[in-house]
Amino acid sequence: MENFEERWKTVELQLQERFEKLPDMEAILFLIGINELGQMPQRKKWSKEQKQDLMHIAVCKLLSQRGFYEFAGNDSEGWPHYVEVKPVAESGLQSQERLLKECIVEYFEA
Repeated sequence: MENFEERWKTVELQLQERFEKLPDMEAILFLIGINELGQMPQRKKWSKEQKQDLMHIAVCKLLSQRGFYEFAGNDSEGWPHYVEVKPVAESGLQSQERLLKECIVEYFEA
C-alpha cells in the first residue's frame, strides 16, 4: 500500500476540517454508520444501542470492501444488514486497527 500513513493523515485532515476537531476511531465509525444508514432520527438523538448498531454497520461496510462481509439487504426500518463471508484473520488490537484504518482510507477515497 503506497504511503498509507500519508493517506491516513489526509483523511484525518478532511474530517478535522469538516467537524472542526479530529474525531477518534469510534466517532469515525459512527459517522460512517450514519452515512451508510442514510437517515437521521426524528429526535436527532441516538440511543446507546443505536450508536453501537451504527458502528457495527460501519465495521461491516468497511470489512465488506475486503470480502469479509457481504451486504444482505435492509430491514423494514431501512437499517442495512451484513453477513460474514469469512472470518477476519487479523489478530491483536494493532493489526485490527490497522486493517480498519486501511478500510477507512479506501472508504473516503472512493
